[in-house]
Amino acid sequence: MRSTQNNWHHEYSSVEQILEILVEGYAEADAEPLRRAVTYLWSLPEKGPDYLPDPFSVAVRLKGLNVDSETVTACLLGSYLCASQLGLSQVYIQYGRSIGHLVENVRWLNTLIAAKKPEHAPDSVFASQQTEVLRRMVLSMVDDVRAVLIRLAYRAQRMPLLAKLDEHERTRIARETIELYAPLANRLGVAQLKWEMEDLAFRILEPDAYKRVACALEERREDRESYIQDFVADLRGRLDKEQVRGAKVYGRPKHIYSIWMKMKRKRLEFSDLFDVRAVRVLVNTLQECYAVLGVVHSAWKHIPREFDDYIANPKENGYRSLHTAIYGPGGKPVEVQIRTREMDEDAELGVAAHWHYKEGGQQDQRLQRNINSLRQLLENQDEDAFLESVASEVFNDRVFVFTPAGDVIDLPAGATPLDFAYQVHTEIGHRCRGARVNGRIVPLAHSLDNGDQVEILKSKEAAPRRDWLNKELGYLVSSRARAKVRAWFNQQDQDQHRSDGKMIIERELKRMRVHGVALDKLMKQLHLDTIDKLYVAVGRNDISLAQLIGAISVLEDNGQGKEQVPRRRPAPAPSDASTSAIQVSGVGSLLTQIAPCCKPVPYDAIIGYITRGKGVSVHRADCKNILNLPAEDQVRLIDVDWGTESPQTYAVDIGVLAFDRQGLLRDVTSVLSNEKISVTSINTQSDKREQTADMKISVEVGDLEQLARVMDKLRQLHNILEVQRLI
Repeated sequence: MRSTQNNWHHEYSSVEQILEILVEGYAEADAEPLRRAVTYLWSLPEKGPDYLPDPFSVAVRLKGLNVDSETVTACLLGSYLCASQLGLSQVYIQYGRSIGHLVENVRWLNTLIAAKKPEHAPDSVFASQQTEVLRRMVLSMVDDVRAVLIRLAYRAQRMPLLAKLDEHERTRIARETIELYAPLANRLGVAQLKWEMEDLAFRILEPDAYKRVACALEERREDRESYIQDFVADLRGRLDKEQVRGAKVYGRPKHIYSIWMKMKRKRLEFSDLFDVRAVRVLVNTLQECYAVLGVVHSAWKHIPREFDDYIANPKENGYRSLHTAIYGPGGKPVEVQIRTREMDEDAELGVAAHWHYKEGGQQDQRLQRNINSLRQLLENQDEDAFLESVASEVFNDRVFVFTPAGDVIDLPAGATPLDFAYQVHTEIGHRCRGARVNGRIVPLAHSLDNGDQVEILKSKEAAPRRDWLNKELGYLVSSRARAKVRAWFNQQDQDQHRSDGKMIIERELKRMRVHGVALDKLMKQLHLDTIDKLYVAVGRNDISLAQLIGAISVLEDNGQGKEQVPRRRPAPAPSDASTSAIQVSGVGSLLTQIAPCCKPVPYDAIIGYITRGKGVSVHRADCKNILNLPAEDQVRLIDVDWGTESPQTYAVDIGVLAFDRQGLLRDVTSVLSNEKISVTSINTQSDKREQTADMKISVEVGDLEQLARVMDKLRQLHNILEVQRLI
């Protein structure tokens, strides 16, 4: 039987106590409407049912998310008690347009969520694939994201009270929470609310599974906590030794529902999980994140398949962190999360982390220097513009259209029927010749709207058009669709690349006066397995002219195909310089240095430049600085060649352009590690609109052969668009 009254006077001794909690930290001008709302609500008769949370507890929870004073005020005025006592028009009159509009959105969102659920459908209907689209459409209809935060805080506060309801109602609300509210919290990046709602709902929906995981966590809890304490102390010492100062290292609690879902997803037993023992490291800068990762991987053996770089590849909700798992002391697996303090605040509070108190203009400064949890907020704007950008950038960047069969297709805003075709299937995109939208023939560059039904008209043969790649014509918005079109043309262009490559090789052999070089040996020197691939790689510029010349030179030095008139070679160096990596023509023991502009490696075609006071600077023969050298400085050029031995390693920069996907950095670093390549730095820039990642990798290699081999391995990775040596 339900109790009829909720007496919050038992929890709070006075209205002053509540005011002290809720008003703290707000500027007086912002706190004044909040004071009035608290006082008004306190004066109302106590008639709230005890199975609903009191409005003050919800407001206190919101305050813990660092929201602005308007959000807390709207939370109180939008509560079920105020809704029955204070009309919306009175809210607008007494509290102003901004708060009134937010209160209206809170009530609207409540109605909207209830209306969107099919009336006679079972609760499990929300678990379908189309429900994720429903959640995002709900969000896109709300023009003030703070209303969603209020609803989420209210639901989180209600969950512990469900025991007061009958089983059917309790189960219904728990299922709605785990399938709608928790994912909404995840979409906004508010981990605090997400974990709590999931665990409480899971306990109601699957009590046996909940108890199983909870008991497993409790069984060896003391041993696990002792192990984590020792591990944390060990890691702190290592970080201090490596000059990573001010890092916060602590054991991280595990959430029961997430453990259960991982067990189901990976079909593992509790004892097989890598992240039951979990540690988090908080640092001040992005560079320190990777420095900590290096310390962890150097100290303990890491588990490659458990590494994820969510800094280079953030999750859809903006979550950023490094995740790795290692075999710690005693061979026990430990999960380590590494992030900056700002990333941690974003992860825990999500979009709420970016509403801060309006005191003396400090909020504008905060907004200007923060990157929002969804990585797309505009800089240098006031609060109104900030909130508007949250709504537009986070929720209105997608359109949702339907196939003739009724399936929902999620596309970027501005997408066309051609984008739709490629999203459904690559072959349908290649064969697309026209489209019907809502039964009407439209151009392929037509911009789709939410709710459109799209039918693709197909030809028998695949025949994309090159003008589809022209952004100005507007055929394709999605970078993935454009990549599929490019891939098709790349395949068609093979014949032309083959012809061009053959011509380039014949031209260079003639220019270098080299005859009789066996193409099969040149092919092997460049790590290719067929002559056809050699021609295509050269024609497509996968193998640069400098690489080709270097490979020909190596074969020539081995005695293959020299003419009777030899090329000019450096004079023999004195015995004490016989192991020098660089030999200067006619001169021994002369100081040489690798030019940082083009970074040549052994068997690149090279040339020397006599500097003033720093010896000979060694450049690639095709270095832009050499090719653009003024005429008066060309007399300083001198012939150089690689020595008989090159015992050192050489710095090289590699550029990798790829689709931005989860695990990209992990796959790249695995290739480098397997090839025994020393990495000095990796810098990644992500383009969210194009959904690409542009990586600059600085490595040290022994020679051109090793460099060519690792670049070839990188090209074979999934979703790699381009790999090139940077100059």
